[in-house]
Amino acid sequence: MPLRVVIAEDEAIIRMDLRETLQEEGYDVVGETGRGDQAVELVRDLQPDLAILDIKMPGMTGLEAAAIINAEKICGVLMLTAFSQREVVEQARDAGALAFLVKPFQKSDLVPAIEVAMGRFRELRDLTGEISALGEQLESRKFIERAKGVLIDQVGMAENDAFQFIQKTAMSERSRMRDVADRILDGSLRPDAG
Repeated sequence: MPLRVVIAEDEAIIRMDLRETLQEEGYDVVGETGRGDQAVELVRDLQPDLAILDIKMPGMTGLEAAAIINAEKICGVLMLTAFSQREVVEQARDAGALAFLVKPFQKSDLVPAIEVAMGRFRELRDLTGEISALGEQLESRKFIERAKGVLIDQVGMAENDAFQFIQKTAMSERSRMRDVADRILDGSLRPDAG
């Protein structure tokens, strides 16, 4: 599957050159606009892999659009600009740009910048998934600890026995320990009843 790209560049000639270059390189340009506000809508509607945004555009700057796209974690963002000052680069980075290309750029600079942006986006997406999974594990652990407390206080089990009851019940029912803990907490499961 070719990488799907949305281009937002207010200079029509640059936008056209960019589209042709991307298509020659095997990318699929799924949308283009000259306005920052329309770029956000296109990205939301088309769900591309990458948005290439010029910094200065009417309607909304590329920095503002990048911040929204980044906050919604829709796709990677590559910023285009005629300015290479450190302050502009830092603003682009802070807005969520994963790569940066200064105009006028060479065709040979475009593909590596795209690859950098996409590599960083994948890393961020993977890290977000890991953080979410760890949060879920921590949340499950809290419910299991609470269920152990119920078994200790209400049934008089030792802590190790309470944990083993939850674990063995989950294994025998082929369910998650969290699900067993939920049933203990809502009162629908007790060792003498189950």
